[in-house]
Amino acid sequence: MNFDIPEELQLLGKTVRAFVDERLVPIEKQVEDEDRIPQAVLDEMGALGFFGLPIPEEYGGAGAGDLGYCIALEQFGRTSAAFSNLIGAHTSIGSMSILLGGTAGQKKRYLPDLAAGKRIAAFSLTEPNAGSDAASIQTAAEKKGDRWILNGTKIWVTNGPIADVVICYAANDRAKGAHGGITAFIVEKGFTGFRVGRVDNKMGLRGSYTAELIYEDCEVPEENVLGGAVGSGFKTALGALDIGRVSLAAGAVGSSQHLLELAIEHSKRRTQFGKPIAANQAIQWMLADSAVEIHAARLMVYDAAWKLDSGKRASHEAAMVKVYASEMAGRVVDRVLQIHGGMGYMKESPVERAYRDARILRIYEGTSEVQRMIIAEDLLRG
Repeated sequence: MNFDIPEELQLLGKTVRAFVDERLVPIEKQVEDEDRIPQAVLDEMGALGFFGLPIPEEYGGAGAGDLGYCIALEQFGRTSAAFSNLIGAHTSIGSMSILLGGTAGQKKRYLPDLAAGKRIAAFSLTEPNAGSDAASIQTAAEKKGDRWILNGTKIWVTNGPIADVVICYAANDRAKGAHGGITAFIVEKGFTGFRVGRVDNKMGLRGSYTAELIYEDCEVPEENVLGGAVGSGFKTALGALDIGRVSLAAGAVGSSQHLLELAIEHSKRRTQFGKPIAANQAIQWMLADSAVEIHAARLMVYDAAWKLDSGKRASHEAAMVKVYASEMAGRVVDRVLQIHGGMGYMKESPVERAYRDARILRIYEGTSEVQRMIIAEDLLRG
């Protein structure tokens, strides 16, 4: 077993980290206060290939694979979650749905612009009455002539207000459910009957937009059925979510590592009762426990990403790393805020922002409870 990261992926990680430190960290408070990422920064990220890291070179991507993508997202986790959230929704589950399930023509048509960041992607699956139970989606797809007509509402769609291309999962046959009854469609922003509804006002993730998407007699050409395969959408969604869960965990590792570094610096600098608080065993143990958990989560991320790159099924590993890393991040940020004391609770502290941003990790792309269900089903099936 070789745990060394290939040299080219180490270089990728260093490149992303330099960009994060030099361009993103200085504006993270601006992003928080204005609730927006400056377009100039998004253009830079696109020019550097950050929107197409795991996409093969033949489609204009960087060809870094899932491991390289996770190494990059780990570095993006060191700053405002708005950046990794935008990239994750765009790449892991938006563009990846096309890469995993699209026809050759669909890949050639959409992936180059998506990989370059010239167009932004979103993934619309969750509905008011279908979240964790994704197989029960109610958005309907009906074939009329050479078009499909979609009717329904999706909620909490990350990148929804800014997306140019949306992967919409709709029921072509509710009676069949996940077994042939759900189809994925590539919906473009200008399609008749498609519009953005309410933009969400969230607890955290400021600078990352989520919204309601409304399909009202939305007309989708036959050639925009993902993969040209009616009824195969649920399989594509699960494949994309596996990648999304692993990459989300990578961001959680990066955020937690950064917070640990902040806590170490603060504990050395902060003096109470005539000595740095780092001299107190209570502080030392919080730092040590955090380091142990981050290390474990990082190895889980790399293992799952390696399996994905090897073409192996990794749904079990994706569920495990998602539940572990998301809950680990919550424990780490809580310890780090405690170490910072009142200072960590103040709005001007990056710890305060990270505390709010970390809470969603246990909910989106499959709640902790759903991940445990997946893991248990796999165990009991064996």
